Amino acid sequence: MTDIQNTQTAEAETPNNFVVDADHAGMRLDAYLAENIEGWSRSRLQRLIDNEDVLVNDKAAKPSHKVRENDEIEIDLVEAPVARFEPENIPLDIVFEDEFLAVINKPAGMVVHPGAGVQTGTLANAIAFHFAESFAEQNRQDPDSIRIGIVHRLDKDTSGLIVVAKTDEIHEALSEQFRERQVYKSYIALVHGSPEQKIGKVEAPIGRNKHNRLRMKVATHGRSALSLWKVRKRYDKFTLLDVEIKTGRTHQIRVHMGYINHPVVGDEIYNEGRDNTIMDHTVRNAIASMPRFFLHAEQLSFTHPKTQERMEFTQPLPKELNDFLDLL
Repeated sequence: MTDIQNTQTAEAETPNNFVVDADHAGMRLDAYLAENIEGWSRSRLQRLIDNEDVLVNDKAAKPSHKVRENDEIEIDLVEAPVARFEPENIPLDIVFEDEFLAVINKPAGMVVHPGAGVQTGTLANAIAFHFAESFAEQNRQDPDSIRIGIVHRLDKDTSGLIVVAKTDEIHEALSEQFRERQVYKSYIALVHGSPEQKIGKVEAPIGRNKHNRLRMKVATHGRSALSLWKVRKRYDKFTLLDVEIKTGRTHQIRVHMGYINHPVVGDEIYNEGRDNTIMDHTVRNAIASMPRFFLHAEQLSFTHPKTQERMEFTQPLPKELNDFLDLL
């Protein structure tokens, strides 16, 4: 594997990228990825391929696709692998917990799980510490490590609800609900401008920006993505939206809102400098001093894999976002 080029950044916000060498040419795509990505089973990788979260030379492929020398493979790990993390005593806002799973209110500024460049201070490190006893009980066959599963992700500067599985079985069951769009995920976003309609949708594929690997964009050969939005409240120059996402593409809401010319307030990557065009100096300075963009995962609903009960959670806006709305 020494000739394989593999790059990854923190929080899985950029994908794993591979260039196939001669020794691996002719392998099935799913087998190639299983050999080169730690912590992922071949069956889980096959589902990612089927869901178009894997591109070969910028195009979707089948698990049976035979890779060729110099093929460029991009895989977006939309679910964190079930993996082992170093426990760290970091405070957590635990909304719900039982022996099978936990729902956590993640603060803005916290990376979800370790990646290249960020190995400590993540949500995964905190979970490994706080739920150590539960994980040890569930994983007695490997008592020297703590094995957990983060089922989905939030951007570093997005706050709000995230669910964590304590066993492989629960992780797989919850992941299946996400794949089948049985999980309800709704966000609060403050955007620039005022949409003409009260409700709308953005159905536009999202792909990697080839000129800036940290950015995503609406792209013809991207992965399908669907966001539904409705107006919650209008302000002068801004609108507060409820945004439900039916897919979980990287930076989906931020990309889609920018695409319809209503970018998220405070999002320096996607709002093309709109924050700096605000004429009210007090508001403009407040945006500049806010340490994150205005996006919060407010509602999360799923079926508990063990009890079959429909679980519904709501988490209000954090103080810094409420304070900004008060200013408006």
